[in-house]
Amino acid sequence: MTVEVLKSARPIPAQQGGDLSDTVRIMLARLATGGEEAARDYARRLDGWDGPVAVPPATIRTAAAQVPADLKQAIGYAHENIRRFAEAQRASALDFQMELRPGLTVGQRQIPVNAAGCYVPGGRYAHIASALMSIATARAAGVPHITACSPPRGGAGIPPALLYVMALAGADRILVLGGVQGVAAMAQGLFGTPPADILVGPGNAFVAEAKRQLFGPVGIDMVAGPTDLMLLADASADPLTVAWDLAAQAEHGATSPVWFATDHRPLAEAVLRLVPHCLAELPEPNASAGRTAWDELGEVKLCDSREEMAALADTYAPEHLHVQARDPDWWRARLTAFGSRFLGVETTVAFGDKAAGPNHVLPTGRAARYTGGLSVHKFLKTVTWQRVGDPALPELARATATISRAEGMEGHARSADIRLANSRPPVKLAANHEG
Repeated sequence: MTVEVLKSARPIPAQQGGDLSDTVRIMLARLATGGEEAARDYARRLDGWDGPVAVPPATIRTAAAQVPADLKQAIGYAHENIRRFAEAQRASALDFQMELRPGLTVGQRQIPVNAAGCYVPGGRYAHIASALMSIATARAAGVPHITACSPPRGGAGIPPALLYVMALAGADRILVLGGVQGVAAMAQGLFGTPPADILVGPGNAFVAEAKRQLFGPVGIDMVAGPTDLMLLADASADPLTVAWDLAAQAEHGATSPVWFATDHRPLAEAVLRLVPHCLAELPEPNASAGRTAWDELGEVKLCDSREEMAALADTYAPEHLHVQARDPDWWRARLTAFGSRFLGVETTVAFGDKAAGPNHVLPTGRAARYTGGLSVHKFLKTVTWQRVGDPALPELARATATISRAEGMEGHARSADIRLANSRPPVKLAANHEG
């Protein structure tokens, strides 16, 4: 590969991961013993919230009345797309049974988990789309009970639009809790909720670490890091469009890398000039966050060919992979490692982040090499079953016993032997004619 680096990321200083991990471990231990009172205490001290933790239905109705009609219409449009996509995924997850051999019937079932906990991030932005992505997907999967939580925004609690969309998407109970205490409350089943079988949804480093430490007794969707984007483009791309797409993703935060690769030097040079101007047009704090992300983590690389660009993308395995180049069918067939792919100049990652339908909770940190993003499949258990009838039993029992004894597992062998013995027709005794 002969890739020319036109802009490189600066070395990232070592993170004090041990401190964060220890803090989360201490918090989880206290929450495990202190339960609801510990969660309330953290809510007061960390988020300044002293109101009810479980949101009353009247509060949800009041919030819905405060959401502007045009925003409700946009939310409805996005919800329909996300719900329909998730329902199509659910329809693709099939139960089946088949007869492998006469008398040997096997199958699988797709069973939803009983309870899901959906974390909806708050903080600087009101993540309306994230609520739809997690809650509506769980509902489409058929999860019987969905708890959602989100941190308060000061003394006002969860913003009205976010409360409205959490209820619309199908949350059975909404908790005003953020961070570690929110994740733990859903895992433990606090505030009148059933303990979650799986925890999903993006969040900050404390949320991700809490999910990581709870994993095992509780399932999780993934341990996600900062969002990232790789954009590939050829000479057909518009430099200003590319620059704005990079700036839009850098807006997520100072730790969100954006990478650009092209085989056209004039395009690369134009994009390098334009990105800082695009970022300067954003309001604060978006502009500062995006500028730091671009300056510290942004990369621009010049490749010799589209094959070299594709190979580079497969190495990066980005969360979002956007292609603005000719021959989209070639790119669709060639690219293999990404969380979600966006083809064509008419497409933008922002569409997928907000309203297009496919889920935006995606693998980061090169995890797209081995996993996909949040989907209905995360809420389903694929379980298998089998049933054996007389025609299959002799050969199956003999094979099982032979393999078991070769492995040194005599108990397994005898468990097969006894079924073989019991399956044989009983011996008919001669009639006794004695008097």
